[in-house]
Amino acid sequence: MEIKVLGTGCAKCKTQEQYVKEAVAQVNVEATVEKEEDIMKIMQYGVMATPAIVIDNEVVSKGRVLSVKEIVKLITQ
Repeated sequence: MEIKVLGTGCAKCKTQEQYVKEAVAQVNVEATVEKEEDIMKIMQYGVMATPAIVIDNEVVSKGRVLSVKEIVKLITQ
């Protein structure tokens, strides 16, 4: 599983990245977590509001910080 956190480096984006890492650790899945800060690459996903989460090239959240519990739900579906 490949998870990307899209964001320009603001506090919300950093928080979202931390929550994603915590969620991955909780469910103990094989996943790589990347942070994408390049605005041009973020726009390629059609994301205009950050932070956003992309799981296996599918945008699953944008414009708000998800809780660890919400992220666990997304990665265990």
